[in-house]
Amino acid sequence: MANLVHPGVQPPGQAATARPFLKWAGGKSQLLAQLQAHFPPDLASGKINRYVEPFVGSGAVFLRIVQEHAIDQVLLSDLNPELILLYRTIQQNVEGVVAALERLQSSYLELDEPGRQAFYYRLRSQYNTGRGRSNFERYSTGWVARTTQALFLNRTGYNGLFRVNRRGEYNVPFGRYKNPRLLDPANLRAVAHLLQGVRLEYGDFAQGEHFVDRHTFVYFDPPYRPVSRTANFTHYAREVFGDAQQLRLASFYRALDLKGARLMLSNSDPQDINPTDDFFQQAYNGFRIERLRASRNINSNPERRGPISELLILNY
Repeated sequence: MANLVHPGVQPPGQAATARPFLKWAGGKSQLLAQLQAHFPPDLASGKINRYVEPFVGSGAVFLRIVQEHAIDQVLLSDLNPELILLYRTIQQNVEGVVAALERLQSSYLELDEPGRQAFYYRLRSQYNTGRGRSNFERYSTGWVARTTQALFLNRTGYNGLFRVNRRGEYNVPFGRYKNPRLLDPANLRAVAHLLQGVRLEYGDFAQGEHFVDRHTFVYFDPPYRPVSRTANFTHYAREVFGDAQQLRLASFYRALDLKGARLMLSNSDPQDINPTDDFFQQAYNGFRIERLRASRNINSNPERRGPISELLILNY
């Protein structure tokens, strides 16, 4: 990858302007202030010039870092090919996405609720049918249509979930929002600007190991280990991210630690439910573990939405 000065970096101390363009279960927008307080000191001093995020999700941490720090090289990846397609399309043709989403928004907002519901399920069906015909590696005009559909479903589906079943089909029900904000052209353009020069890869979290050196900050935000049977968020991609994968990630974390990189990892705190569950203490033995306060925004039982702990695992 060429050694690029990232075009989106702002002078230190200047407020970030670009925000995540996706609603995302487990997104880090609400935790950014707490996370930022734990960023490695070498980030502010300029000793870190690379950033890697293997589970990019909504990209909230990426957007904050590249707008406030002098990062030269960025690698973002994810195991969900649809998500990487979204980022690549916005990176390469944001104006096409804006124009297509404007047309979709105009057609949708003029409908009553039954009409909107029918519109939603018809477009969801088109989105799922089109998956098998999509080339996720080579850019085409079809990327714009698919990205537009995905953004529409994300903004109008229930609770802002981006969830697929094991067949890779988007299966989120209609959201019944009265005035959904389907389009923010200025923000999409700001995100597209920040994505210029960024490497975007589809695949397993370990594939970026070659990119990591002692001048790299890596932030891991994997699918969280469920703290109860009703709080399972491991299916944002077709593959299940169970305990075996969590332990494999812990092993990879140790490998990157040996390379001298600065590492931060978020996950659920099982001791919120079971004080004797020391899964992460064992998996990350020898590393620093902090607890952050978060809100459970997505739960089938409203009474279980509220403050919880999340773990932050650091090697510095």
